[in-house]
Amino acid sequence: MINKPTQQVSEQTPREQSLYTVCQFTKVEPAFTEAALRNLIFKADSRHASNGVISGNGLIECGALVRIGRKVLIHREKFLAWIAQ
Repeated sequence: MINKPTQQVSEQTPREQSLYTVCQFTKVEPAFTEAALRNLIFKADSRHASNGVISGNGLIECGALVRIGRKVLIHREKFLAWIAQ
């Protein structure tokens, strides 16, 4: 009789996604519209106006936005923590 090695099946719980596109984020967090998120993303960077420099809203500093080329991803936990503060 030959003993066959048994394979152990590890039960891994699927990790919850933490990075979302703007469209995906509006489906997960319906309190935020696409337009509202795009406005927050636009105002995340410091920008120049006729009366001087307008500072950003803090989304980039807290790490809630990840930019890869032109794609903008939102880190859900960090975004919600930024909203709570």
